[in-house]
Amino acid sequence: MSAFTLIEGVGAPLPLPNLDTDQIMPKQFLRGIDKSGLDKGLLYDMRFDEHGAPRADFVLNQPAWRDTRVLVAGANFGCGSSREHAVWGLQQFGIRAVIAPSFGEIFYSNAMNNRLLLAMLPQTDVDILMRAVSDPVAPASIRIDLSTMTVRAGSFATSFSMSARHLDMFRRGLDIIGMSLTHAADIDAFARRHHAASPWLRDVATTTMARLAKQGDRHV
Repeated sequence: MSAFTLIEGVGAPLPLPNLDTDQIMPKQFLRGIDKSGLDKGLLYDMRFDEHGAPRADFVLNQPAWRDTRVLVAGANFGCGSSREHAVWGLQQFGIRAVIAPSFGEIFYSNAMNNRLLLAMLPQTDVDILMRAVSDPVAPASIRIDLSTMTVRAGSFATSFSMSARHLDMFRRGLDIIGMSLTHAADIDAFARRHHAASPWLRDVATTTMARLAKQGDRHV
């Protein structure tokens, strides 16, 4: 993953409150064994009709918003189930950030841990941005700057905040696994101390499976 401090691109309005993860990524797109192809399922029932034809009136199907990089959304975006596929689908579609007054708690953690930037702003600020990106002729470009912690659209500017851990992850280009691995030396040192003090706990699962296998051989 690459480090970055700036996200800039076309913003699209999605002013629906309580848009849940089942709508963001419907269940029929959860069958794969990897993350590929989830862009096809993103907001599927909103983007396509019952015959699979694109809905011309849906914002992301319209020419002005086809290169959307930032969603300006309604309150409680990403509520519902914990499916991480909703985050992966947004990223694969090209969405790099979502701005909303509030987010579903689990979705927020999933998104930030995968480096999909979520910026939580007061409703009044979101309303201003929503109007700015709703022009079908020339929707506003949104600029999110992590070096100044600001969101800009035209002449409008406002600030936002996030935890120090999440900010560090974005600036260093790390997801939650990458961030954990920066502590690999400390984790290894703890494991050595722990196993030295309690050697009977080392490789418990491997030892148990080996014993069960031997018992099984004796009963054959």
